Amino acid sequence: MCRSGRMFAPTKVWRKWHQKINLGQKRFATASALAASAVPALLFARGHHVSTVPEVPLVVESSAFNVAKTAAAVKLLGAVGAGPDLAKVKASKKLRAGHGKLRGRRHRQRRGPLVVYDPEADGKDIVQACRNISGVETCSVYALNLLQLAPGGHLGRFVIWSSNAFSALDKIYGSTTEASQLKKDYLLPSNLIAQPDIAKLINSSEVQAVLRPTRGGAVTKRSMVQKKNPLKNKQVLLRLNPYAKAFAEQKIGTQKAEGGKPERVNEAFGKNLHEN
Repeated sequence: MCRSGRMFAPTKVWRKWHQKINLGQKRFATASALAASAVPALLFARGHHVSTVPEVPLVVESSAFNVAKTAAAVKLLGAVGAGPDLAKVKASKKLRAGHGKLRGRRHRQRRGPLVVYDPEADGKDIVQACRNISGVETCSVYALNLLQLAPGGHLGRFVIWSSNAFSALDKIYGSTTEASQLKKDYLLPSNLIAQPDIAKLINSSEVQAVLRPTRGGAVTKRSMVQKKNPLKNKQVLLRLNPYAKAFAEQKIGTQKAEGGKPERVNEAFGKNLHEN
């Protein structure tokens, strides 16, 4: 117990440190992250500088991955157009605010490209070559990590594939009609609708030709009507009292009464009133 302040809370043994995720949901998330890595708009939205990249997804010949030195790996990444993204990562390194500086997390830095390789065909030399490049991560195609494909839950990671790794995706995940060879009875999720633009479907000539005409005109009833104060809203006031405009223009409310103050009633009127 410390001398000043309250006693610290002990670690609870029943606390759930890790939450188990359904295997189907995990595979669905991984497939979605892989599909998002092929959309240039999502890559730009995530902050990657891929304007100099010839195409997305970027597939490089596997023979070019036979590098074991960091200088050769940097030259390879620059040749495929990933140089601006590496420069962005290097310039983003900043000192962390708070006590995290004392706990092994002294600096913060953005993520760069993810290099995916096939360890059976490409070997593991690219791992040793890229491990000292800031922001660059490597991953085997047979162990794709969701934390690397979508860091922080944000889709659109810049992925550089080797040709062998890219061709192995069909064997790992299969397709929408053929099952995977490595995952039992697993099919890629298929689209529920072929045309995601719902407005285009509704306004198409085929759908409009079979729709029934509207009944009672094109008047839509507003279920939720906002009540407005007629003392503050002039349009609502005129709707309730059309004479309000003339009343305000003639300034009838500020005119003095003609003849001055009315005469005071006599006592006889009061007595007659109470008798009746």
